[in-house]
Amino acid sequence: MSWLVTGGCGFIGVNLADALLRDGESVVLFDSLYRAGAEENLAWVQSRHREGVHFVRADIRDAEAVAAIVKQSTPDVIAHLAGQVAMTTSLENPRLDFEVNAGGTLNILEAVRAFSPGSAVLFSSTNKVYGDLEHLRIEELATRYALPDYPSGLDERAPLDGHSPYGCSKLAGDQYVRDYARVFGLRTVVFRHSSVYGGRQFATFDQGWIGWFCRMALEAAQAGAKPFSINGNGKQVRDVLYIDDAVAAYRAAAARLDACAGKVYNLGGGMANSLSLLELFSMLERITGSTLRHYELEGRKGDQKVFVADIRRAGQDLGWQPITETEAGVRQMLEWIRSRTKHA
Repeated sequence: MSWLVTGGCGFIGVNLADALLRDGESVVLFDSLYRAGAEENLAWVQSRHREGVHFVRADIRDAEAVAAIVKQSTPDVIAHLAGQVAMTTSLENPRLDFEVNAGGTLNILEAVRAFSPGSAVLFSSTNKVYGDLEHLRIEELATRYALPDYPSGLDERAPLDGHSPYGCSKLAGDQYVRDYARVFGLRTVVFRHSSVYGGRQFATFDQGWIGWFCRMALEAAQAGAKPFSINGNGKQVRDVLYIDDAVAAYRAAAARLDACAGKVYNLGGGMANSLSLLELFSMLERITGSTLRHYELEGRKGDQKVFVADIRRAGQDLGWQPITETEAGVRQMLEWIRSRTKHA
């Protein structure tokens, strides 16, 4: 198969590209190199696959550049991973957020419709399309929030309710991708991600919480380490998905397009891999032997107290299940951060 990966130097994109290139697939990486770590990820994948990496530096907002690469490459599969990914950034600059997430997605769809209608489009959406979920019955337990009426998590029938500019822009892209399958007959798949983590993720305080707090745990072992901040009380819950399992889902969809084209999937670690901040801190203290000291700030606007994906539809249609247990994944995340620190 030939692949075009937008956001190909981002966290999910570069890991997907690396896996595809290892197996001899043809891959074009499309990225503006806007985010911190993107240039380092590009250098990493180029060093591992010296002959196979075709890189195009361009912005997903540039409709002409998008159309040109789609027309030129006519890929079998487009993994559309380019996006503005931080809720805080969307609040600071809603127009940028919209132009990247909604406008950029429309650019991909229109280019496919015009120049490569046989290309499948796999879109990276988010659980934020379901809003803050405050209409659900939420139970507060000792270390986490829970949804007692949804023991397997929330499935794809949950009401859509974009909350925050980020939630709205991703919801717009999500629905365009879905509708281009219905109206124009494109082969599209929407993945509504929960929290993905792992190596090559350059986490920040506002995006990539597993990686960010792994970094805080390692810094806690250093002399003079200061307490760090969290938003809310730490009982917020997400189901977490290790990057290798996320990559496997995209590849499974590409291999089973007859079963999944035109559909939407909640994609995460499921209830077995759900985790609150407080539970992560406890795990990190056990693994590292350091004490994590934190203080609380006000909760973020539109944040979900709890989201766990019901992943049964993905299991049925894609033959996919997450296989990396949370603590094993967190240990690998810690090792990647340590390795970067040693070579910095």
